[in-house]
Amino acid sequence: MSKFLFIVQGEGRGHMTQAISLYETLTAAGHQVVATMVGTAEGREVPDFFQQKVDVPMRTFPSPSLVYGMGKSVNLLQTVLRPLLKAKKYWKSTELVHETVEKYKPDVIVNFYEMVCGFYYARYRSQIPCVNIAHQYLLLHNFVSLPDKWFDRVLLNMNTKLTMIGSTRKLALSFVEMPNDTAQNIYVTPPLLRNEVRDLVPKQEPYLLAYITHHRLSEDIIEWHRNHRDVKIHCFWDKKDFGTEWHFSENLIFHQINAEKYLEMMQNCTGLVSTAGFESVCEAMYLGKPVMMIPVPNHIEQAINALDATRAGAGITDTGFDFSKFLEYLPLHKDVSHDFRTGMPRLAECS
Repeated sequence: MSKFLFIVQGEGRGHMTQAISLYETLTAAGHQVVATMVGTAEGREVPDFFQQKVDVPMRTFPSPSLVYGMGKSVNLLQTVLRPLLKAKKYWKSTELVHETVEKYKPDVIVNFYEMVCGFYYARYRSQIPCVNIAHQYLLLHNFVSLPDKWFDRVLLNMNTKLTMIGSTRKLALSFVEMPNDTAQNIYVTPPLLRNEVRDLVPKQEPYLLAYITHHRLSEDIIEWHRNHRDVKIHCFWDKKDFGTEWHFSENLIFHQINAEKYLEMMQNCTGLVSTAGFESVCEAMYLGKPVMMIPVPNHIEQAINALDATRAGAGITDTGFDFSKFLEYLPLHKDVSHDFRTGMPRLAECS
């Protein structure tokens, strides 16, 4: 039996749901996850669903995150400058990681794309093996072509490489089967889906499901809905001051992020509209739900996700929340869930 410490980037829900999946896999195999550490940005909290599913001691620490301009696009300059201005705070976070490592003495550290974990290895020169898990490591793969946005790619790759400091092995989560890139120690791995997703039985009810990474994007959804009030939309967002559920109208309902509720609605929806987060798209593909992906402007990671997922047959991509285009696409969608499921062994089967 081995002891594992998880260090998780807390932005969005993707890395946390991947950690839940690996927690289920490891504990079922008799291993022990001794603790989790979650990097959080100012004003962000760790969702309840993560603490409930990963039932071990948890500690949070300040961590770099994306900076949004008016809430609808990533401010690249501020995203780069803020970590430099707050470098002392983030360097201090490595002390919290060191204290946790000394307390629990894990055999392996698993880093879910958290930059502070890389800083910890740079500072303390730890000899504990570190396994890095994220879709982003695929962007360094020799066989992956990237959009022609030089500056964006440099920033993304710089961030990715900082998370890799001290890495023993990098597991790159992928929509489709690809060869390993052993020269760069990158091993391509199927998506990490939670047991709850695998146990769902998909149905189809007359509503669309939406998931947005920042609540300001809701303005675009509301604007479209004003002229299409007959289309029912359930949208998950992160705006806490509106309670667990807010009815803008009879057919447009906003929900606070809740893992169980989200999966139940995913199981029964007609299709998903999202900002191209890797995990949400994978869940939809597994359940045979068409997806329309709207990458946040200046968010190259989401742009690449959308490109890869479209090639894999997940659905379509667009630049805005024009649900009319998605409704026109739905009858044309070809279900790829069978191929997606049969090509997705559990992580334990790929080790």
